[in-house]
Amino acid sequence: MLKPLNELTASEIVAAVGSGGTTCEAVTVACLERIAAREPAVEAWQYLASSEVLQQARAFDRNGKHGALAGVPFGVKDIIDTCDMPSEYGSPIYAGHQPKADAACVALSRRAGGLLMGKTATTEFANRHPARTRHPLNPAHTPGGSSSGSAAAVADCMVPIAIGTQTTGSTIKPGSFCGVFAFKPTHGELSCAGVKESARSLDTIGLYARSIEDIELYRAVLLGIAPKPLPASDGAGPRIGFCRTPNWHEADPCTQNLLEEAAGRLSQRGARVSDLELSEDFDRLCDAQQCISAFEFSRNYTWEIEHHWNEISSTLRRGRLKFGLECSLERYRDARQVAARCRRSLEAIFADFDVLLTPAVSGEAPVGLESTGNSSFCAMWTTAHVPAFTIPVFSGPAGLPIGAQLIGAHGNDRNLLAFAKWVYRELV
Repeated sequence: MLKPLNELTASEIVAAVGSGGTTCEAVTVACLERIAAREPAVEAWQYLASSEVLQQARAFDRNGKHGALAGVPFGVKDIIDTCDMPSEYGSPIYAGHQPKADAACVALSRRAGGLLMGKTATTEFANRHPARTRHPLNPAHTPGGSSSGSAAAVADCMVPIAIGTQTTGSTIKPGSFCGVFAFKPTHGELSCAGVKESARSLDTIGLYARSIEDIELYRAVLLGIAPKPLPASDGAGPRIGFCRTPNWHEADPCTQNLLEEAAGRLSQRGARVSDLELSEDFDRLCDAQQCISAFEFSRNYTWEIEHHWNEISSTLRRGRLKFGLECSLERYRDARQVAARCRRSLEAIFADFDVLLTPAVSGEAPVGLESTGNSSFCAMWTTAHVPAFTIPVFSGPAGLPIGAQLIGAHGNDRNLLAFAKWVYRELV
């Protein structure tokens, strides 16, 4: 039985449109119909450009459109600028704000033939104050954050791909909770031009999809290079470091057991799995991340603090802003030194391992929408500037997804995705 058009992956859409098996309009209509049916329950979208995207799809069908994403609908987190749609950054301060230019990632997506469906919901300034989005599998649970809408939209088959961001755990955590593939690249690899800055030392673009091949396809598009297939496994399993991290005690027993069992199964399937103990500096890395992000964020948002203090949520005022404004320059510099030492340590670690296996989240998505969940299993890798990838391979006691996180060496993003393909194949 053929899949409904809205359930196709981006790669499948490109192939079907290119072969004449379907049209850009038909795919777009299928996605819009899914959104119309499910948006009241999920609330993944801040702005939906229904009529505009239909017009573009029809024009593509009439005139032809070439590119790696030809005819593929996509969504973009609403801290990312768009020239023809509002960018409100999850804050009433920017209600109706209309940029004059697309962010680099949006422009590159459009140049490749992608069809922008609209802006996905984000937490306030990509921080902790939750968006209205609900978990697509159970609306009583959070979808995670801050890229709440992007993860939920892909998981609910509203669009095949979407863009988020990560400064702490804002891509990996929602992907793990919602049960989709989520990718945080090496820091600085994908351009953040046109993205509302949170903390420059940590901010990265993040990608969501329902296949590993789509992640690699989208990565190539945002690098402005020609996509090519991931390298095939040579038959031997990768060298995997099983890294429980200093935060292992924060994972619930179910998550711990699932990771332990996965490590054992991968070893049985041919991977060379070894336990990895991190140096003492990594005990401080999550605290360093909080210090760096809060110090930089509180300075980047000086205008909002000075002119719109009462329009900022109490969550943000009492949390990251308070911490950042009170953080001394000496403490900030010390945190950066901790991060630098950990990055150097990882360079040596990856001489012995191809990929690290580690928790992505502490467990299933929590009940309630007051919090977006624990980000500690993402924070250290964000601060280390290495690529991270979550694969949807587990489920918890309530039947909700739990992702496994794979970490690659700095700059070896493509290799990470290739190893992730092997790991995913052996675990599902």
